[in-house]
Amino acid sequence: MASSVEVNGLNMNGSPRKRPRILPRSETQSKVTVVLGAQWGDEGKGKVVDTLAETVDIVCRCQGGNNAGHTVVIEGVEYDFHLLPSGIIHPNCTSVIGNGVVIHLPGLFDELEKNEKKGLKEWEDRLIISDRAHLVFDFHQQVDGLQEQENTQKGQSLGTTKKGIGPTYSSKATRNGIRIGELLGDFSQFSEKFQGLVTMYQRMFPSLTVDVESELAKYKSYAERVRPLVQDTVSYLDKAIKTGKRVLVEGANAAMLDIDFGTYPFVTSSNCSVGGVCTGLGLSPTKIGEVVGVVKAYTTRVGDGPFPTELLDDIGDCLQERGAEFGVTTKRKRRCGWLDIFLLQYTNMVNGYTALCLTKLDILDTLPEIKLGVAYKLKGKRIEYFPSTASDLAEVEVEYITLPGWKTSTENVRKFNDLPENAKKYVEKIEQLLSVPVKWIGVGKGRESIITISLE
Repeated sequence: MASSVEVNGLNMNGSPRKRPRILPRSETQSKVTVVLGAQWGDEGKGKVVDTLAETVDIVCRCQGGNNAGHTVVIEGVEYDFHLLPSGIIHPNCTSVIGNGVVIHLPGLFDELEKNEKKGLKEWEDRLIISDRAHLVFDFHQQVDGLQEQENTQKGQSLGTTKKGIGPTYSSKATRNGIRIGELLGDFSQFSEKFQGLVTMYQRMFPSLTVDVESELAKYKSYAERVRPLVQDTVSYLDKAIKTGKRVLVEGANAAMLDIDFGTYPFVTSSNCSVGGVCTGLGLSPTKIGEVVGVVKAYTTRVGDGPFPTELLDDIGDCLQERGAEFGVTTKRKRRCGWLDIFLLQYTNMVNGYTALCLTKLDILDTLPEIKLGVAYKLKGKRIEYFPSTASDLAEVEVEYITLPGWKTSTENVRKFNDLPENAKKYVEKIEQLLSVPVKWIGVGKGRESIITISLE
């Protein structure tokens, strides 16, 4: 019997073509919750993730490397996570390091050992690493330092963490990087690629020295240590979401450090806005539900780059001291300034926050008045866009509104209605200006120091 042929939507016998039956979306399929830094990093994402991880099954890292630093304080014990998702501290939670993350294996194992000594237990069956994630080698870190040295000599320091993140993403982009899956494959092929990468960088930086034999011996050992943890995380997460598993994504760095949308070139080397969640884990945009923006109650930044609301006075020093503003990874002093609403409106434009977590509200407790940066002027005129160049951003004038402080400790407050009246007005003004609800407020270091606000 001859098969029918379609012409203009009809079969040759003139009958209408049958449409294929499309199966309905599974009712069990869940939506992914995403937590992102809304400023220049150090907003307190780790504590937010730790709070949310109590009710999820999987916590994922989607980009960045061990240049990130997230701190979780549990019963007085401070855990520092750089590559590990902060949810790993929860015994019922699986942690996934996705394909968009760049991994320094010595740093990963060192991080695991340090946190084990503090109380991290039974992580071996709860940590999954993507076979597509790229490897950061020690020579990448050396190159990072050499590049920063050259930039500093030219007066163009970027304030890199020297963790090798930029050079590794460069290797990835030029298609000569090495993935974890290749480390676990034919080791002779891995060795050949490793030697080729070293040779390329030595041509660029003649002072670079690498003991190739020693490094290869180390990586042969690392391959066996990491092998049980590695799998295809794209299909793993797809199956988990379709079967109703609750998935949380922990963004590293922050929106203003995003390589496309941040204050370029004073940025990191990955997309740390919501788009990086999709490319860094292999998730379609339709799988993303809530997008939580984490906002420090004031603004901080580490390293160089323009900072419109920076305070170079006693108030800035007060925020730095009360907030213990030192980088988790770099230990560098953070620059401090007023909360920049205009900047947050921009990062909300990019990320589409559905809720905010406002952290470190308690650091403002002693101030008699508090300012919010609400608009920018450039060359004397108000602008409606966020400047794309560092030079323009460095020249903007900030327009402020001033709110009264509360001059009362909020550290022991656990309900929104128990906050001082002016503290509540500060939170409500932020919500009003951003048109995004504040769902959580941080008033201390510990996991218990979070005020949850019902949005019903």
